[in-house]
Amino acid sequence: TYQTGVLALEELKEEFPDAVFFASDTLCASLGQGLLVDLALQEQKKGKSIQEVHAFVEETKGKLCHWFTVDDLGSFAVAGALLNIKPVLHVDDQGRLVPVDTVRGRKKSIFALLEHMKDTVTEPESQHVYISHGDCLEEAEALAQLVKETCHVPKVTIGYVGPVIGAHSGKGTLALFFLGTAR
Repeated sequence: TYQTGVLALEELKEEFPDAVFFASDTLCASLGQGLLVDLALQEQKKGKSIQEVHAFVEETKGKLCHWFTVDDLGSFAVAGALLNIKPVLHVDDQGRLVPVDTVRGRKKSIFALLEHMKDTVTEPESQHVYISHGDCLEEAEALAQLVKETCHVPKVTIGYVGPVIGAHSGKGTLALFFLGTAR
């Protein structure tokens, strides 16, 4: 996606040589990217120049945490399904999907998301946190309530996992996006 954006940017530069354009490989996915765009728009509303907003995005993207769990481990993990094993994953500094934990039971996997947030979140009382889900709205709402109560986050936005990520992660995907000390 980033490479396609760079190609489009080059075409726009040819067509509009006096305009200023930037491309950023956000290393984000889903509402993680949405959160980064929202933060960039806030910077623009503060009167920052396009250069300053771009610098902000580059500086901030490494602090945007993506933690998620899926309900179904997929066809490679029949034994895991029988034992009710749930993975907890995150997106690392290079934008790669990395398994971090496995826990027993859906409820524990959701609490693991919250625990990872508690371990790394910065200034939660001033954050707008995003949660995405794959057809598990009740669990997303419960996680949002836990985030508000435990971390004192004033605003949580819940949305669906997009169709591309949803095709890979499946029904029951639950993801939490926030700013932290590191991804």
